[in-house]
Amino acid sequence: MKVKIKKMSDHAVIPKYAKHGDSGFDLVATEDVIIKPGETKKIPVGLAFEIPEGHELQIRPRSGITSNTKVRVQFGTVDSGYRGEVNVTVDNFGRKDIKPVYYTLGVNGERYETFEAVHLYTYIIKKGDRIAQGVIAPVIQATFLETDELSNSERGISGFGSTGVSV
Repeated sequence: MKVKIKKMSDHAVIPKYAKHGDSGFDLVATEDVIIKPGETKKIPVGLAFEIPEGHELQIRPRSGITSNTKVRVQFGTVDSGYRGEVNVTVDNFGRKDIKPVYYTLGVNGERYETFEAVHLYTYIIKKGDRIAQGVIAPVIQATFLETDELSNSERGISGFGSTGVSV
């Protein structure tokens, strides 16, 4: 499948698959972003995509960030009709009650000394960091039929936790 992309930033990185057979390709930050504990930020990747009709671009977390930090990339969908710049939504679930530390930060490519307290769990995404992965996936559009009854199933109306947690 061929997917057209447009660079929206000089710092944008054309996506590629790291290894043969990978389902996801890396999405790379185009600017430095500081995410303090409890914050949610949108991280620009500097690219717009022309996703073929009948498909979507799924934004997914990278396992290394998820397993090594308190930063969580939110799953997202880019529809085939969207032509704007793609952003990755990131939450920082780091603890807010940790004693702050002081150090030099890079913001928008500039470096400066800060005397503002920065929490230990503040996360800095740097321009050029691989922050998420994208997956192009087929989409099936449903036709919805209103009805007064649904067929029976083994599960029925049992919801959250209905299957338990142990084997």
